[in-house]
Amino acid sequence: MYSGSSDGESHEAATQRKIPPVSSMLWKPEEGSISHRVQKLAKYRFLKKQSDLLLNADDLDAMWVCLRENCVIDDATGAEKMNYEDFCHIASVCTEQIGPKCRRFFSPSNFMKFEKDESGRIAILPFYLYVMRTVSLTQARIDMSELDEDSDGFLQPHEMEAYIRGLIPNLAQLRDMPAAFVQMYCRIAAHKFSFFCDPHRRGKACIKKVLLSNCLQELMELHQESEEEVTDTEQAENWFSLTSAQRICDMFLALDKDMNGTLSKQELKEYADGTLTEIFIERVFDEHVRHCKIGAGSNREMDFDSFLDFVLALENKDTPEGLTYLFRCLDLNGRGFLTTADIHSLFRDVHQKWIEGGNYELCIEDVRDEIWDMVKPADPLRITLADLLACKQGGTVASMLIDVRGFWAHDNRENLLQEEEEPEEES
Repeated sequence: MYSGSSDGESHEAATQRKIPPVSSMLWKPEEGSISHRVQKLAKYRFLKKQSDLLLNADDLDAMWVCLRENCVIDDATGAEKMNYEDFCHIASVCTEQIGPKCRRFFSPSNFMKFEKDESGRIAILPFYLYVMRTVSLTQARIDMSELDEDSDGFLQPHEMEAYIRGLIPNLAQLRDMPAAFVQMYCRIAAHKFSFFCDPHRRGKACIKKVLLSNCLQELMELHQESEEEVTDTEQAENWFSLTSAQRICDMFLALDKDMNGTLSKQELKEYADGTLTEIFIERVFDEHVRHCKIGAGSNREMDFDSFLDFVLALENKDTPEGLTYLFRCLDLNGRGFLTTADIHSLFRDVHQKWIEGGNYELCIEDVRDEIWDMVKPADPLRITLADLLACKQGGTVASMLIDVRGFWAHDNRENLLQEEEEPEEES
């Protein structure tokens, strides 16, 4: 098993150190000038050289064959392993068959990064997966740098969309996408990178953050062939799947009753079968909606990009980015913390929907006290975003305060767990 470098640095981070940001080598001459053209040519040649140093698909296949032909089988586990002597021998064979560009993977420090058994051997599969991931990340870094028009280490939304568009033919689950949907798909997919890699909404995502994010890994999972039994649930849960992108579009179109391309508060209230509270919808518009329809007076309406933020936040409530989005809505007075009065005001709407649904009567004060026990804030009189993140239950707390279905799920958690643990009766 790969265990990272001795100083705690991940191999992904180490990979990024090897290719310095183009901005560190280039200045910004005037657009269209000779210096600008020379700079673009220098950038192209540099990136081309870096790409030529990478292993290609045939090289990787040859390395895997070489690893398997020169390893030993563990008698106890059946795993294919190699000791350091095998490792050095395989390095020589690979260098002879593939070329010197594979040599860097067979350094002593790389061997030491992997978990060893009592005989000092490492498994060949984790090593090979490490090589594949390093090559993949480096190629992605090069591809993104080519699209980075400002050469500043950041991608603007249209550049991120272009990168994703270039990947589609190589991703088995996307390559048959209808041509008419490609532009919309790229817009939806790129928005998740913006949400998680551009938290301050500066209009550009840091390439390094993109490479190290779970988003890129989630997107790359779509390279699996569709016949490899990718379940409907897995597709629905992967934001980058075609199924998920179509779901988002269908959802927006269904909510947009007047078909004007934006959502009013009244239309958004129908989201998730109308289980979200009115005060939460109001706060979403107060904090996160800036789009005004021409001729609609002072009434703001939510555009599609804002809707994507909204959905991403609700579907990723346990992440720092999702919880930060929701906390701004929960913070009724913009003070940076929640008081018992805020909790009471927020839960009052949930309570009303709860009773309207025919559920038993409950005490708002009891729920408030339960939330305080769950969060255990540093200051006993207020709950901050940091408290919600630290308690590891921030997403659950947010659900309890904005969504009657979220509160129901929390309230019934013990009953649900008990049902799962009960053994099935024999027939």
